[in-house]
Formats: sequence, structure tokens, C-alpha cells
Amino acid sequence: MTAAARKQAVADHKRQLILEAARRVFERVGLDAASLRAIAAEAGYTPAALYFHFADKEALYAEVLALSIAALKDAVDKAVTAAPDAAGRFRAAALAFFDFYATRPRDLDLGFYLFQGGMRPHGLGRARDRALNAALEGTLAPLGEAAQALGATPEEARILMADGFAHAVGLLLLLHTGRIRMFGADARRLLERGIADELAKLETRRCS
Repeated sequence: MTAAARKQAVADHKRQLILEAARRVFERVGLDAASLRAIAAEAGYTPAALYFHFADKEALYAEVLALSIAALKDAVDKAVTAAPDAAGRFRAAALAFFDFYATRPRDLDLGFYLFQGGMRPHGLGRARDRALNAALEGTLAPLGEAAQALGATPEEARILMADGFAHAVGLLLLLHTGRIRMFGADARRLLERGIADELAKLETRRCS
């Protein structure tokens, strides 16, 4: 390994440690209460070391969230690739999205800025918000693509993406808050029922 490669490896490792520390701090106190000083202390570095990699805490949060969304996309893409047909891809995309957040509730908190922040609008800057929203939309794209393969128009496919997102997130919130027990229901089975209904509608339209 060359000296330049070793230097880059050290920098990459330091960056990863900072991101891991930042996530822990965000989980404990939320974005608003977090500080670069606290994140630096958590990572075992000086604040100056953080500024070398990240301009501010919003940049750190954006990177942590981007990594979470990338992991979600990977999970959805793998599930879709294994599906045998368009209906299977539609079902796999929706369930993979749900299963990712069902098994990783802290990632759901991260995506909705719920760490100590409550239900209110947040932002990380216009450019970062656009990039993160585009990345999140990319995780839903296989659902829309499968819908179009089943006969939906592009506009209808986007509506199905929005509906699928809203349905899954609503069920996830009920699941992770325990409110689903009020109904004696299973969140994943409710999602499967919704998926089956949408597929039946698409099939009916295609055959009419």
C-alpha cells in the first residue's frame, strides 16, 4: 500500500468513526440539541478534526441519513431482483421497505427527525433536503416501475408510490408505538392486505 493509500484509509476510518459517534449523539439528544463538540467528544477527537470532514452538524446528520437510505435502497433492490414477475416486484418492494424499518426503528426515527424532536417540520438546507428526498424516492421507484409494468400510467404509478409510502409509514408508527395493539391487528398483515387490494385493482384494469 502506498503512503497516499494509507493516508486515505486512515481518513476514511476516522470519517466512519465520526459518523458512528454522530449517530449515537443524534439518537440520544436529537438534531437540535446535538453539537459538534459533543460529537467530537463521543468520537474521541477534537472539534477541529470534525470540521476537517464536516462543515456543521446538519452535514453530519445528512450523511448519517444518506447512509440509512442507501441501506434501505439496497434491501429493496435485493428483494425486487429476486421477484419472479411484475406483481412479485410490486409486493417485494413494498414489503422490503416495511421490513427494513420494522426491524430498524431507529432508522425510521432518523428519517423523520424524531430523535427528541417530535412531529414537526425539519430541514438540513435546501440542497441537502433535495438530495435526500431524491434518494428516498429512489427506494420507492421499484414500486412505481412494477406498477407501470402492470398497466399503470406514470402518473398513477407515482400516486401508488405515495400511497404505498403513506400506508407503510402509518403502519410502522402504529407498530413501533404499540398502538397497533388497540386493534388486535398485525401491521405486516395489514400491509399485505393493502398490497393485494392494489394488485387486484391493477389486474382488473388490465383485463378490462
